[in-house]
This record gives sequence, C-alpha cells and structure tokens, in this order.
Amino acid sequence: MRSDKVCSLTNKIKTVLYIGVTNDLQRRVYEHKNKLIDWFTKKYNCDSLLYYEKTWDIESAIMREKELKWWSRKKKDNMINSVNKERKEIDII
Repeated sequence: MRSDKVCSLTNKIKTVLYIGVTNDLQRRVYEHKNKLIDWFTKKYNCDSLLYYEKTWDIESAIMREKELKWWSRKKKDNMINSVNKERKEIDII
C-alpha cells in the first residue's frame, strides 16, 4: 500500500524550510541527509525532518504541497509547532 506524504525539512540552524512530497519518507530523508539529491535541500543543507503528514494519494500530496508552498513562513511555522513545538528532528526509523 502506498503511503504518500508531504514533509518539511530544515537546516541545522532552522532558518530554511523545504516542503516536498514522497511515497517513501525513510528513503527520502536518507537521500537528503546523504546529499544524494542535487537540488534545493543540498544547497541549503535541509536534512532534518520537522513535520510530515499522510495523504490519500499522490494527487492529494501534490495539491497539499502546492498549498503549503504558498503559505507564509509564520503559517508554516505554526503548522510545524502544532505537532513539534520544540522543533526537534523527527526520527522515522
């Protein structure tokens, strides 16, 4: 069964937020931590998972990702803080 998710990662000093979609959260975080994806997260060292949410399917995940990307930083921070107030990295193992 697929498990599509929208996730948010940050850098060590928590100044940058990345919003993305994946169907394998553990693999995706591994790729970011090991700089295997040559894109935004590698450039800004976003490898700490702060937040994720499950969706029904990939289309829902993509729609949610697009919605979150338009949110203000404050609104994204409030969303993350609602489930991860201390903003600690989520361990998904």
